[in-house]
Amino acid sequence: MGPTASGKTDLAIRLCKRFPCDIISVDSALVYRGMDIGTAKPDAATLKRAPHRLIDLRDPEDSYSAGEFVRDARAAMTDIFAAGRIPLLVGGTMMYFRALTEGIADLPSADEAVRREIDAMAERSGWPAVHAALLAVDPLAAGRINPNDSQRIQRALEVYKVSGKTLTDWQKESDAPDDDVAYVKVALQIEPRALLHERIALRLEQMVENGFLDELRVLRERPGIKQDSPAMRSVGYRQFWAYLDGRCSLPEAKDRALFATRQLAKRQITWLRSEQSVCIVNPLEDGAIDTISKHLAQKLG
Repeated sequence: MGPTASGKTDLAIRLCKRFPCDIISVDSALVYRGMDIGTAKPDAATLKRAPHRLIDLRDPEDSYSAGEFVRDARAAMTDIFAAGRIPLLVGGTMMYFRALTEGIADLPSADEAVRREIDAMAERSGWPAVHAALLAVDPLAAGRINPNDSQRIQRALEVYKVSGKTLTDWQKESDAPDDDVAYVKVALQIEPRALLHERIALRLEQMVENGFLDELRVLRERPGIKQDSPAMRSVGYRQFWAYLDGRCSLPEAKDRALFATRQLAKRQITWLRSEQSVCIVNPLEDGAIDTISKHLAQKLG
């Protein structure tokens, strides 16, 4: 586990050379086909060398939930165990990790009419105001969600409006995880934080240079894609969508994307701090791969 741009993919591939592991992606953006550059998806050569499961599962018009991830991840883990190998779960979508290891509620299905109602409220008053509405009905969920995290705010409020029961109450009734699986947790943490910010800025520049805007232009031509589509809420896509709409300059879009990515990393790090029994490693330190390998050998031995 680790924040964006912390080097998870590189370390995972190196670990697969030392242990009989198969990689399962834990990333809510990598599930979408056609979203390659903006998600830093491993390229074809890398995937051929080290296949990743749960990548390119959905068209970007479609949604993908934490519940679907748990179902797909458990199925992939079962296949990997049956082959006598070890699943290596790699990614930065902390909600997916939590759902898999601690259980997830059987939440109500999405309701497009309710979503449009919430989106209209956000258009009138802004997402912080919608967050305030969530705070009034479900303070515990609102306390966990950033006031600008539109996707999570919308889902939490939608659950309440559809069912009359808060997301917090639903989560209290969550499915229990598979007790037959023991998880060994490793978190990548780059210190000082300024180094992580430098890596984030460099990767953003590389994405733009590698054709991210052309990728987004192609996505925008798909009839089912809108700015508020779940896939387009991924960091970077929504900020550069505004640029392609002519609502901001390219430098402004870059600044907004950089700020949003730093905020994402901050939330990911906060999640990691709440995890129990985690081996924390600075991936930039000499011997980081050896530290992780030794830890895994002890746990798996």
